[in-house]
Amino acid sequence: MEEKKNETERTGRKLAIAASMLLFSSHRLPGVRGWELRRRLGRNYLKIIDALNSKLNGIGLRVKIMFDQPLGDNPAQEDFDRARFFITLSEPLSVADIVAAGWNIDDVAVLAAALSYIFTKGGKATEKELVELIEVKLPRWKVEAAIERFVRKGYLIRAEDSMIKVGWRTLAEVDEKELLKAIMDLSPSQAKDEVEEKT
Repeated sequence: MEEKKNETERTGRKLAIAASMLLFSSHRLPGVRGWELRRRLGRNYLKIIDALNSKLNGIGLRVKIMFDQPLGDNPAQEDFDRARFFITLSEPLSVADIVAAGWNIDDVAVLAAALSYIFTKGGKATEKELVELIEVKLPRWKVEAAIERFVRKGYLIRAEDSMIKVGWRTLAEVDEKELLKAIMDLSPSQAKDEVEEKT
């Protein structure tokens, strides 16, 4: 009985360590690498992450694992050790929730338009193309400032030759298919009505 109690306490401590490592990262990017979790939690760190995931699901969060490159259905242990683990929302936020979280609706529109365009262009587009596309609806200075902010936050990456690519944070937080589907489903009159409601 005492042994079972000790095992439960050890597991609880490991869950707390895993949660603190994922929530309070000291890195520039959020989360931690799998090898860091293995070093602190032991060889069975993936079981601890599964248990943490079960607890987080109750409050609308989950542990997301981002591999450095696309893998098959059965990643190897080394793939998990190199992967980045972090906590994200389990369900997408509505526009009202995004605004309530402190996002400006114009910034959300710039990001959605930029990502949609980049996704349809095979993963990259010139900054000039993006600005010209979006400045039809918003002032140029606002578009340029928003793109710069999204580069800093990791949603976009500024590559060589003024190319803009999808950033790590977009890969982690944005569902490409859902974004494109939402934009395709939006009729011009519906989009106009939604913009007028927000202003």
